[in-house]
Amino acid sequence: MRINPITAFSIRHLGKNVQPANKQKNYCCFDKEKIDKILSEKEAALPYIENVLKTTDDTRAILDGLYILNCMLDNGVKGIDKMYPTLSRFNNTNSPDIQVMLAGIYRKTLVPDAFGPLNRMLAQQIFYPNSPYFDPTEEIGGAILEYIANYGAKQTYKQ
Repeated sequence: MRINPITAFSIRHLGKNVQPANKQKNYCCFDKEKIDKILSEKEAALPYIENVLKTTDDTRAILDGLYILNCMLDNGVKGIDKMYPTLSRFNNTNSPDIQVMLAGIYRKTLVPDAFGPLNRMLAQQIFYPNSPYFDPTEEIGGAILEYIANYGAKQTYKQ
């Protein structure tokens, strides 16, 4: 699948204009125009984003890619759950920003393999909190609760 060359250029430059959380704001800021271009490509953009996430170590590019995937989930894009092998590369990160982004994606995809890493992230943030700007346990804990609620619903309403 081919995507618009401008969008492909935007994906190659993930991380530009990303502002991580800081003492003035407890959230990340992203380039809305770039995000909208990429979102318009839907499933066609996934291989390009996955390639960046497989190859980069740049925290801002990782945050940008994860944020786009999260927005795609909100817009009903299919196939993001299949990217777990790529996303799992970040499961052991110490970055609270990346942990929060991963937790948001895992909360929406409910990939079974992500449950353990979410618990590890939560324990890490409880015993060794490392974000002076926000509390990552809110999103990580919420993702874990979503897994538990989903499992409980499946057990209760077996068909």
